[in-house]
Amino acid sequence: MTLLTLGPEGTFSHEVAARLDPDVRLCSTIAGVFAGVAAAVGDGLVPLENSEAGSVGPTLDGLTRYPVVITGECTIAVRHQLAVADPSRPIERLYAHPQTVEQCSLRVEALGLPIIPTSSNAASAIAARENPGSGALVSDGLADRHGLTVLEREVQNSSTNQTRFVRISLEAEPAPPPCRASLLLDPEGDRAGLLAALLAPFAVRGLNLTRIESRPSRRGLGRYVFFIDGDYAPGWDEAVEEVTLLSRVKDLGRYRPLELP
Repeated sequence: MTLLTLGPEGTFSHEVAARLDPDVRLCSTIAGVFAGVAAAVGDGLVPLENSEAGSVGPTLDGLTRYPVVITGECTIAVRHQLAVADPSRPIERLYAHPQTVEQCSLRVEALGLPIIPTSSNAASAIAARENPGSGALVSDGLADRHGLTVLEREVQNSSTNQTRFVRISLEAEPAPPPCRASLLLDPEGDRAGLLAALLAPFAVRGLNLTRIESRPSRRGLGRYVFFIDGDYAPGWDEAVEEVTLLSRVKDLGRYRPLELP
């Protein structure tokens, strides 16, 4: 099956997708990946969160907007290099994707260079190659692909920097426990103790929630939706049924780790 992911070639998304499926189709945006999956072009692979920079907004928006479910996940180590086309010239500007800037914020601040945002790490590499006196924050693979010289290695803030990717599909796949489960809760209102009430059905059943995140509902300030991940175990379905009395619930699927060759 075709696997859609964020391009251009050489991005972390592309590298991971190519390890999972030989039939990869590149999209210019994460929203384009979701639209392709919704149109039954194929499955998609999108970044969900980074250990340094947090969640990826366009992916959360896609999970909210499109009728897709998560059918797998994988986590990879992410290493960023400072690279240039001509190491003999001083760096006057730095091309970098906004998420990459967050992941390398300590080194970026120390450099004190103007930052030019790009749409992907691959776009950063291309821009640095085409604009003399520029640097880029890229992977080793992108530096090699575009003929850049690495000046500084591993400029990310943390040596344990990781990104979690999820596979999205139109149809759910069987995932017997132990596995992960994800939900989108939209309480469509606000009251004292609302978040505690939403979480209580999981807590009283001893269910482990591994991630909870609020996101603006776009219905005005103070209105939020909540993304929840947890370990699927006995009692989960009953907890979700109880939560539906308090909130609209979108079941984002139950899924297991993807095997990366």
